Amino acid sequence: MILAAGRGTRMGGLTDGRPKPLLSLGEESLLERHIRRLAVAGFRDIVINVSYAAAQIQEAIGTGERWNLSIRYSVEGEPPLETGGGIVNALPLLGAEPFVVVNADVLTDFDFAGLRLDAGLGLLVLVANPAHNTAGDFGVDARSRIVSSPSVGATSVATLTFAGISVLDPALFAGLAPGRRQQLKPILDSGIARGELYGFRYDGFWIDVGTPERLAIARAKARDLG
Repeated sequence: MILAAGRGTRMGGLTDGRPKPLLSLGEESLLERHIRRLAVAGFRDIVINVSYAAAQIQEAIGTGERWNLSIRYSVEGEPPLETGGGIVNALPLLGAEPFVVVNADVLTDFDFAGLRLDAGLGLLVLVANPAHNTAGDFGVDARSRIVSSPSVGATSVATLTFAGISVLDPALFAGLAPGRRQQLKPILDSGIARGELYGFRYDGFWIDVGTPERLAIARAKARDLG
C-alpha cells in the first residue's frame, strides 16, 4: 500500500490543485518512482489511498499496466482519513496477509525486495533522526529488534525516526472501524505495548519530502539514485 491521500499543505503553492505524490522528481513523480521500484522488487499488486485531487492521481497512474502490475484505489473522499484510518479503510483491498506500507512523500534507495514479516504484527524501518525530527519516534533494540516507544514507556535505547516504510499484519488493526480519521502512531504504540512490533535501522539514503526545500534536495538526489 502506498499512502498518497495527504494534501501537502507545507508545500505551499506547489500543491494548489495538485497532489503532492504527483510532484515531479524529474522524469517521474514521487508516486511513479515508488511504483517502479516496487515493481522491480517483485510486487504485483498495489493499493493506493487517495483523497485530495484523487481523480488526478487515478488518471496519471492508471491501473498499473505501465509497470506490469495491478493498481487499485481506496478512495476516501475529503477530508482524508489520516495514515491509520487510511490503512483501516483499505483493509478489504489488502487481504488477509501482511502487507508493505510506504509513504508516497519519501525518497529513498531502500530495497523493498527484502521486506518480510517474520515475527509479531509489524516490522518498522527506522532511520537516523533528520533535523526536522531530532526527538525521533521509536527505539529499537539492536539484538532483539523489538521496537519501543517513549509514548508507551521509558526506552533504554536512542530513538530513531520512522521511515514511513513498514510491513504490517491486518491483525494489528483488529477492532478498528473503517471510515474514521485516525493516525497510525497510536495504533503502532498499541502493538509496541504488547511487544508485537519489530524493526531495524536503515543507514542508506532517505528523505521526507515535506517542504519545497526538501523537494529541491530530493530532485537533485533522484538523478543519482536512479
